[in-house]
Amino acid sequence: MAKLTLSVDEHVVSRAKRFARQQGVSVSQMVEAYLEAVAEPTPAASQDAPILRSLKGSLKRANVKAYKRHLAAKYR
Repeated sequence: MAKLTLSVDEHVVSRAKRFARQQGVSVSQMVEAYLEAVAEPTPAASQDAPILRSLKGSLKRANVKAYKRHLAAKYR
């Protein structure tokens, strides 16, 4: 197990310790779980949702100015 030194605001540390105690875990375990979660590669959205794959590229020719005019008129 490796050690890691962090600089964290003391108020954040005290709230984290309180939360960890309520959850029955250590702050180290919480930090490790967080780091594991953010370090895990996430699958591309298009691989998970076929509907997104089918929509890919459909807005390439969208007229942004016309859409803004539409929204402005709609929400007057």
